[in-house]
Amino acid sequence: MNRKAFLTLLAALLVLGGAGLALFWQDLSSWRSADAKIGAKLFDKLPVNDVAQIHLKDGKGEATLAIKGQRWVVKERSDYNANVQDIGDLLVKLPDLKVVQTENVGASLFPRLDLVDPAKAGKGGDNAGTMLELSDKNRKLLGSLLLGKKVIKTEDSPLPIKPQTPVGRYVLVPGSQNVLVVSDALTSAEARPERWLAKDFFKVERIKALTASGGAQWKIARREEYGQWKFAGGGGELDPSAAVAAVNALAALAFTDIAPEVKADSFNDPRTYTVETFDDLTYTIRLAKKPGGDDYYLTVAISGEPPRQRRPEKGEKPEDKARLDKQFAEDLKKLDERVKGEKSLAPWTYVVAGKTLEPLLKDRAQLVAATKPPASKR
Repeated sequence: MNRKAFLTLLAALLVLGGAGLALFWQDLSSWRSADAKIGAKLFDKLPVNDVAQIHLKDGKGEATLAIKGQRWVVKERSDYNANVQDIGDLLVKLPDLKVVQTENVGASLFPRLDLVDPAKAGKGGDNAGTMLELSDKNRKLLGSLLLGKKVIKTEDSPLPIKPQTPVGRYVLVPGSQNVLVVSDALTSAEARPERWLAKDFFKVERIKALTASGGAQWKIARREEYGQWKFAGGGGELDPSAAVAAVNALAALAFTDIAPEVKADSFNDPRTYTVETFDDLTYTIRLAKKPGGDDYYLTVAISGEPPRQRRPEKGEKPEDKARLDKQFAEDLKKLDERVKGEKSLAPWTYVVAGKTLEPLLKDRAQLVAATKPPASKR
């Protein structure tokens, strides 16, 4: 090799080395700009109070939580109220989210960690991560993060199946190819709208009479709040346990989702339950089987107003009047607040698990007490 060829090769090596060094510093700069050093907080400067929208998207769906007026709503559920407790918990966690581990893996391994951008995932959303985006009231992006697989810790246990606890999560910061593990699994950050719904529901108490019509025809009633339930008409003796189960079901109902596109007037073979209470309230509940499963659609409407005046108790002493009047006023205030919230539920159709409705779905024959066999003669 002559001197000229040697110098040419040396110059080429210097150029390549310089390019490699530039790429190294560029990669390092990207790492630093993503605050990816162990112990760093990814959302340390997040203006939490400015967050007005949270958007979560994975390979199967999306959930958009936004401030509308003075309340948080779920956009995919026609602006139904969102669970502010869950939103608050997420927003509190994000500024303290720390990097606890870094993984030097190539993009070809991202699918194994469920870190494929959902916008680029294939049909079915396989291996897609969950894109979390936070915006202000003007929809200006304040921060984003791609959430991948959860890091699971297996606990020591004498049991054959060891308990497992999510302790972290693989993530990607947009603009960086460095896989990080953060200090919280962010289990609530799911792109399922039903996950974020406020689950406050009506609770029927102090029931005086319950009437079923539609799929079943029966009515049970009692004269006093703690009196015995009886059929309001027809033959047969009411099974007390069946009556109590039906009444208790109305005090413990919960819904799993909202069906904004379904209206009560479109129900197939609906059942109607009319509930009268000792507080002069009437609940009208309509049910219909949801196609393709065991769940039911449900709507509720509430009418009436609680009594404004207390009825003196039998044998009430004058010295007890002030105390009882005060207790009545406090209870009335709580009841008014509850009824106000329950009446706001009327415009919506709810999805309720059929299992929780089973005590109400019985026909009249199933509510009749079993006939005891006659005593044998000796």
